[in-house]
Amino acid sequence: MRILKSKTQRDKTLAPKAAIPRAAICGSQSGQALVETAFLLPMLLLLLLGVIEIGRYAYIAILIGNAAHAGAFFGAQSHAQSIDTTGIANAADYDFAGATSGTTGTNGQAAGALTITSNVSCGCDSGGTTTSAGCTTLTNLTAGTCTTGNWVVVVNVTASGTFNALFNYPGIPSSITVSRTASLPVE
Repeated sequence: MRILKSKTQRDKTLAPKAAIPRAAICGSQSGQALVETAFLLPMLLLLLLGVIEIGRYAYIAILIGNAAHAGAFFGAQSHAQSIDTTGIANAADYDFAGATSGTTGTNGQAAGALTITSNVSCGCDSGGTTTSAGCTTLTNLTAGTCTTGNWVVVVNVTASGTFNALFNYPGIPSSITVSRTASLPVE
């Protein structure tokens, strides 16, 4: 015959052994994640600021390159426009800032902040190589004869602007001059 145990005796035999607290074995770890975050946060913020500055530099460089191309495109429409330095500068400046000179454009850039220079070069194109013939005025843009190739007039536009950093970093200048050149053949 079998002897039945009481309910309290039965619960003691079925209950798991008392767990030893983890803190007693490994030491206390409360706040460890907070300390690690405090160490890494300044480095992550510095990295984030660097990425933002590089993105701003790339944005300004792209705007300046597009402005040079817009000026060259204006000058490439005809021989008369290729020597119109004011029109070329206005086209480049408007493309850069999206506004007329003296105002702030839609992209946050100040109109008139660029330095635009343009010149025209002429020569004979022979197999992709242009030999210079030196032309500077409207009267001799079409002058000249080429014995081997075609007469080519090219407008060259250089746009220069300044990138100003948001913060001063040790060893890195706070302002950098960015210059881009675009060249297109005149129609």
